[in-house]
Amino acid sequence: MKKSLCSQAGVLAGVLGIMVIMTGCLYEGRTVKKHADENAAGGQVIQIQEEADAVLVKRDGLEESDVKLTDEEKFLLRDMQGDSYAFQLLSEKEQEIYLEILWTLSHFQEDVTLSSMDEKEIGRMFQCVLNDHPEIFYVDGYTYTQYTLGDILKRITFTGTYHMDREEIAASQTQIDKYVEQCLSQIGPEMDEYEKVKHIYEYLIDHTEYDAEAKNSQNICSVFLDGRSVCQGYAKATQYLLQQAGISSTLILGEVSQGEGHAWNAARIDGQWYYVDTTWGDASYQAIGGDDAYPEKAKPTINYDYLCVTTQQLCKTHKIDNVVEPPQCDSMEDNYYVREGLYFTTVDKEQLARIFKEGYERGNAYVTLKCASEEIYGQMQDMLIQDQEIFYYLDCPEGVVSYTDDGEQYSMSFWL
Repeated sequence: MKKSLCSQAGVLAGVLGIMVIMTGCLYEGRTVKKHADENAAGGQVIQIQEEADAVLVKRDGLEESDVKLTDEEKFLLRDMQGDSYAFQLLSEKEQEIYLEILWTLSHFQEDVTLSSMDEKEIGRMFQCVLNDHPEIFYVDGYTYTQYTLGDILKRITFTGTYHMDREEIAASQTQIDKYVEQCLSQIGPEMDEYEKVKHIYEYLIDHTEYDAEAKNSQNICSVFLDGRSVCQGYAKATQYLLQQAGISSTLILGEVSQGEGHAWNAARIDGQWYYVDTTWGDASYQAIGGDDAYPEKAKPTINYDYLCVTTQQLCKTHKIDNVVEPPQCDSMEDNYYVREGLYFTTVDKEQLARIFKEGYERGNAYVTLKCASEEIYGQMQDMLIQDQEIFYYLDCPEGVVSYTDDGEQYSMSFWL
């Protein structure tokens, strides 16, 4: 038999990381300005650098900044965070800092006085804001200024750093809106939430190429404007589209093989949370061996192993290291293989016959079967491969079967 192997291995892009740059000790009667940047993509080393104007002189008159979020603005902004996953898990104090940072970034404010003087807390809330709001695509990082009197820290002000001006942001948003309209226009009123998630997953994969050198790879512009990105771009674009389609979603950070940084999503479908990894769904990015490894160059384009999966399934290959507690995903009801009738809880020959028949009728290049357990997977392998019963289902006059198997995912694919 000819056998083609697919692997989950590959170089994955780095994921957003916040690193506070220390400038040394504080100076009496001065303001020390410290800077935090987003981590670069593609596994690059985080470079720590001090700005030339890192130390700015301030005299003893430490008057309060006029730039503050008012109570009315805070109330309105809080009311808009009902579907913001990270925000809902924060304490009341943390939520206040989150809202101050969100308001600053949304309105391009400078030197906004924060209600916290804890550097780590500020960095964490900044990360939470970006995780909840993929529409903030123009932010590189932030600076914060510490006002001290002697050795006493009096207050901290916060300023976002941006890689676009307002005109560039508006032009980018126009292009983003066109992409979103084109994608969501294909979602019909008859489609349920699972079908909407599946459509977005497939649409993004069909319209995006994995490129470690892509510009704006840490935000949605890389996908929506250029069609080339890395994991964080894929994940933020997925989140943005899901939110626009009315599906609750959040960004999840962590690692995969070899400790590489990675980003993916969690989506809430019919009240249940599922993990969705659009980057790993791009089969052309993951496949090893090139076109020659596949029959008649029928290279797969989409891998559905990471469409609506459980925590248990995901953690076979992913390690979660999120800024807030991730959702527990334990439902299989809207898993891709379950919904598409490709999931086997027993060795069911009638189900097998139906799957292969429908595959031929639809003109599919291949079909993929997923088993509920290692035991079922072993039984399927014995029957279809060892006992060669696969020939009952495949039309292969030359007597050659091309297939892949994945013992980690308990799945098997057969080319038709």
